[in-house]
Amino acid sequence: MKAARYYGREDIRIEDIEQQPLQPGTVRIDVAWTGICGSDLHEYLDGPIFVPPAGHPHPISGESAPITLGHEFPGVVRELGEGVTDLEVGQHVVVEPYIIDSAVDTGPESTDYHLSENMNFIGLGGRGGGLSENIVVERRWVHPVDSSVPLDEAALIEPLSVAHHAVIRSGARAGQWALVGGAGPIGLLTAAVLKAEGVNVVISEISSLRRQKALDAGVADVALNPLEVDVVTEVKRLTDGRGADVAFEATSVQAVFDTLLDAVRPQGVVVVISIWGHPASLDMQKLVLKEIDVRGTIAYVNDHPATIKLVEDGKIDLKPFITGKIGLDDLVSKGFDTLIHHNETAVKILVSPSGAGL
Repeated sequence: MKAARYYGREDIRIEDIEQQPLQPGTVRIDVAWTGICGSDLHEYLDGPIFVPPAGHPHPISGESAPITLGHEFPGVVRELGEGVTDLEVGQHVVVEPYIIDSAVDTGPESTDYHLSENMNFIGLGGRGGGLSENIVVERRWVHPVDSSVPLDEAALIEPLSVAHHAVIRSGARAGQWALVGGAGPIGLLTAAVLKAEGVNVVISEISSLRRQKALDAGVADVALNPLEVDVVTEVKRLTDGRGADVAFEATSVQAVFDTLLDAVRPQGVVVVISIWGHPASLDMQKLVLKEIDVRGTIAYVNDHPATIKLVEDGKIDLKPFITGKIGLDDLVSKGFDTLIHHNETAVKILVSPSGAGL
């Protein structure tokens, strides 16, 4: 079968590989669509980061580069391994793409399995990936999704779960005001979760196309260009001088982080979602004098069921965020290159590993 294989920095090859064997307790899934994630771009430009370098196998998966990429994907169940009795062939599913030691408690009450030692992701740390025609996944990480949800939209459930976890980390409540710094895919999806939960949303974004996308999709009440207006002044005007209750950093840009610290109210919360490839600075005096909480967030932990329900119930419409669909052969030329060099024109580009649906 065809797959996108990561060998190293700026070295991704489309190759024919053997499909993975079906093992007891696993599920074979025909991949429908796979989203290109910012993490994939970081690996391409600066990696290996999550990908284990060649000759240095991951301690859980036992694999190293080359590995198959892709961790944002839904699909259709093709085969069920021995012992899997609660899914059906033909059922639509999405994957929570974790690689976690079998000794770690990943049950429904766990709140920290995503922070366990040597945690990695399917499609980055091995065990196949969504940028292949099919994949075999442990049953624990396979979540059913109603067939009323189109499979292309279901490709955004994984990044939407990242946004859901960030909102949970923030403690945001209905009626409060949130400021989202950056209207890339995660910023927009965070805004979507906030709006679904009844939070008022302000987005700060320099791209006019992305600001308009936020407004057209109904995930922002106000979209500001920080190059043209004073975001802090506008947020305080909207909140009767108090400031935002919560803020979300989704850019890994120092100026955005500084703005969020100024824009939140005393005892406000700033959640850092983005992956920073360089050190950031923090004005400790602002932190102390306003009693600000700065919180990190990574991925998700038992967020998929609640995230899927938001989509199934129609509280979040994912279609507006799909801005491109390509085949596997065009992954770099029309996918990575667009998102790296023309990212203001795209939000989420989906890849069809089999070419179906194009």
